[in-house]
Amino acid sequence: MRRSESLGEIDEGLYSRQLYVLGHEAMRRLAKTAVLVSGMKGLGVEIAKNIILAGVKSITVHDPGNVQWSDLSSQFFLSESNVGQNRAVASQQRLAELNSYVPVTAYTRELSESFLAAFQVVVLSNSPLEEQLRISDICHACSIRFILADTKGLAGQLFCDFGENFVVDEPSEAEPVCAYVQQISQGTPGVVTCRDGQGHGHGFADGDFVTFSNLEGMSQLNGCKPHAIHVLDEFTLEIGDTSSFAPYQRGGVITQVKVPQLHSYEPLRASLAKPKIKAMDDRGHSLHLAFRALHAFAAEMGRLPRPRAQADAERLLELARGLTAHQELLDEGLVRTFAHVSAGELSPMAAFLGGLAAQEVLKAASGKFLPLAQWFYFDALECLPEQGTTLLTEESCAPRGSRYDGQIAVFGADFQERLGRQKYFVVGAGAIGCELLKNFAMIGLAAGEGGSVTVTDMDTIERSNLSRQLLFRPRDVGKLKSETAAAAVRRMNPTTRVTAQPHHVGPDTEMFYGDDFFMALDGVANALDSMQARAYVDGRCIRYLKPLLDSGTEGTKGHVQVVVPHLTQPFGSALDLTESAVPLCTLRHFPSAIEHTLQWARDEFDGLFKVPAENVNKFLEDPAFLEVQRTMQDLEGVRSSLQEKPRSWQDCVSWARQRWESLYHHTILNLLHAFPPGHETSPGVPFWAGPKRCPQPLEFDCDNSTHMDYIMAAASLFAQTHRLQVPRDRAAARETLRAMAVPPFQREVGVQIPVTEEEMEEVPGCVDEEQLAALRQELAERRRTLLEGGCSSTHLMEPIHFEKYGQETWSCWHRVEVPGIGAHREELSLQELLDQLQGVHGLPVRTVLCGVTILYASFWAKQKREAQLARRLTQLVGGPSGAAWPPPRILVLDLVCEDQQDDDVLPPVHVRLPCG
Repeated sequence: MRRSESLGEIDEGLYSRQLYVLGHEAMRRLAKTAVLVSGMKGLGVEIAKNIILAGVKSITVHDPGNVQWSDLSSQFFLSESNVGQNRAVASQQRLAELNSYVPVTAYTRELSESFLAAFQVVVLSNSPLEEQLRISDICHACSIRFILADTKGLAGQLFCDFGENFVVDEPSEAEPVCAYVQQISQGTPGVVTCRDGQGHGHGFADGDFVTFSNLEGMSQLNGCKPHAIHVLDEFTLEIGDTSSFAPYQRGGVITQVKVPQLHSYEPLRASLAKPKIKAMDDRGHSLHLAFRALHAFAAEMGRLPRPRAQADAERLLELARGLTAHQELLDEGLVRTFAHVSAGELSPMAAFLGGLAAQEVLKAASGKFLPLAQWFYFDALECLPEQGTTLLTEESCAPRGSRYDGQIAVFGADFQERLGRQKYFVVGAGAIGCELLKNFAMIGLAAGEGGSVTVTDMDTIERSNLSRQLLFRPRDVGKLKSETAAAAVRRMNPTTRVTAQPHHVGPDTEMFYGDDFFMALDGVANALDSMQARAYVDGRCIRYLKPLLDSGTEGTKGHVQVVVPHLTQPFGSALDLTESAVPLCTLRHFPSAIEHTLQWARDEFDGLFKVPAENVNKFLEDPAFLEVQRTMQDLEGVRSSLQEKPRSWQDCVSWARQRWESLYHHTILNLLHAFPPGHETSPGVPFWAGPKRCPQPLEFDCDNSTHMDYIMAAASLFAQTHRLQVPRDRAAARETLRAMAVPPFQREVGVQIPVTEEEMEEVPGCVDEEQLAALRQELAERRRTLLEGGCSSTHLMEPIHFEKYGQETWSCWHRVEVPGIGAHREELSLQELLDQLQGVHGLPVRTVLCGVTILYASFWAKQKREAQLARRLTQLVGGPSGAAWPPPRILVLDLVCEDQQDDDVLPPVHVRLPCG
């Protein structure tokens, strides 16, 4: 955020993603907020890191203590060389590098009332109860927003006190609800009938405030002050008195208005005894008492309970009992377990609570989104081994003088050693990928003999990444994300064995990420923003029976899913991998909501730069491309891509200009010819009403920055697709545009524009077989020339789902395992494989497929069948030129059996082949 106080400028290039969520006004409030974060252990540095990246005015980090070995378990900006130094001072420089717009100051002395007066928000972590109460009293009296955060082992607490008169300007994190009016009655109260853009219910809640716009008739409501509503059902709601208003005629939009709310908070001292608790489950009350008892234990003993020390656990439980008159509400087993692990310092717990606490700082500073009221408790005690499995003792959890002592205190030394041997694959090094790699480095994943972390990401660092990806700095812009991230985590933990690669993960990179690679892994972590790419990785994990950690974010929301073979459902079963379906006719002709335009843009991008590139590459590389059944659209797309191949940047600019004219001028004129502004669906019922908004054609203007943004972006993508240099010279582009002649508009004759999905399906799609054959021949001839290189491509696939076969029910984790060698140590022939499938597994095979290739079919001629059945398995897998691929370790086959019904789905066959 630029510190131009007079102009209040915001560095939109840096904060673009955050602006989308918070908006300019909230960002300006952040830029005026000075924050103090006390406690620079793992939790404190997480909070400080997050709010520095978010762009507050300034931050002061405070800690009177010195770095200890155990701090290195979670404090990623400290190293072994900092042991013995002050934590705040040692952290200050690394924190300051995160954002040049946010000054970072270290402070080591006592927090006095006069010192605290300089801050708008104060955050305490790792402080004794007496200090918490003192600082809380000062902050409450001085209207300073106060936040308390703490983690102890596998449990954490969060407390907020934003004063007695805190105004929340926008309580909801969701976008305002919007619906299209169909009718408004005159009455007391008036009844509004409305639907959303998809024809579904309106989506409003009882008590919401709304306003109206674009109403014809009953114009008194247009731009009115917010009205409180009462919801009657999913399509109707009541507003105030409309009896004196003009009759409603048609059209209009009803929009939710977010009304500011006034909230009052109690100080910590008053809230301790009667807490308002939000917890992940009903254990919040016991955790509240456990944390209070822990403060009493530390004051009494001068230390925390020793890991797995039974006497210390019993003493903590005794103190907790003394804090409540309702003994039946105290979960004594939970308190004992809490005592066993409370000395631990865990990076994942610090990351989780640090993210939540930082979000509360942003709420306190911006007045946007509803703050916590007032306590939050979280525990992950289920991570501990069950009783009777792995026995954790005082000895196994005792400190070793290691950077992992904070983690050994919770899980023991044997667990730490196993972590060091893990082999993990991290797919993506963006915002989530950076956090995963940081946490992996802190916990010591792959930091021992035999361990490894492979991170891959084909993207380079952009300036907008710097506001949310802690491993990158301004000097890294333009570098590969994976390599930069790997180097950064090695600095955090020099023993981490991490390798960076520049590839995306998909079918066309299986030469890198094939059988040997996946079989050697212990797990995979997804950090991808593409649902299809996440689904592909999920499919690979299903194939190789590997655990998958999948996560994603959208605005202030997040998603995490843990997929464990044979234990949980796969990734695809918990999420709808396709975005919510929008009717094609709506996307193409009648978009009315932001999600419509976003989906339209995705489809446009795929149709221009992805699908044609993939098909051209396949056409050039695979002789069988034309032999496989292709649609006329696919083949015409290949021909168009080859014919449109640009030879210069000017060609790309001309192409982009013609595309602009087609989309934003010609297409709209054709639509308006079919449905003029006054068109009626029936007498008195306008066609352009509700979600259908009458469009206006645009006239291109070289001096319009938005128009030029489209030209530059489209031309650049077109040039990159065809491997041309991209000068990005706007002045030169304008010269080309002014010199070119754009073909005039010609109305399309005889083209039907569907209005509904039913009409969309009725549009004739017959194919002229002679025309299709001629196009195939034309493309076959073209391939024979010395044709210049193809285009970049991206391949995606959907996850595999299995249901049943006969009377057996299968999950996606099932497969038929078959050894690929016989009794004489010879590789099986296809005939021998089919014999095993019939004799051992009871599968009478009719057809065998490897991917989309048919390896065997019972309907083939006898001679062809016999020749194929005699071949060895690795001889069946051929490359594009007919030469054999390097032999796979696992051959995955799909079967069709003699007695298979239409709705039966067989699990795949995995044939394990000999190495080399």
